[in-house]
Amino acid sequence: MQLEGIPFQHTDWENVPATQHPGETGVAYWKTLEFGDLRIRIVEYSKNYKADHWCSKGHIIYCIEGEMVSELADGSQHKLTKGMSYQVSDELSSHRTFSEHGVKLFIVDGAFLK
Repeated sequence: MQLEGIPFQHTDWENVPATQHPGETGVAYWKTLEFGDLRIRIVEYSKNYKADHWCSKGHIIYCIEGEMVSELADGSQHKLTKGMSYQVSDELSSHRTFSEHGVKLFIVDGAFLK
């Protein structure tokens, strides 16, 4: 893992610019901080969002508000609602996300999940 020490700092997420990432349907808005190989994001999926790809990267995801479903490559579906989290390492469970009503997430990922 390529990570230098991170000195104490606070983040006002309202001042972090968002980037737009279209899905197969809907759109995702990412507010991203990066520290070496560590990436920390607030991600919002719009209503009727469906990812346009299968993801095999690892994540730690906490649901701030709303709900989403993660579909795994084996066909199983897992709902995440406010106050819930999930975690997965790289290359262990290909997944894609959809959200009927929209969702706001706190996501941490990076090389430590290999």
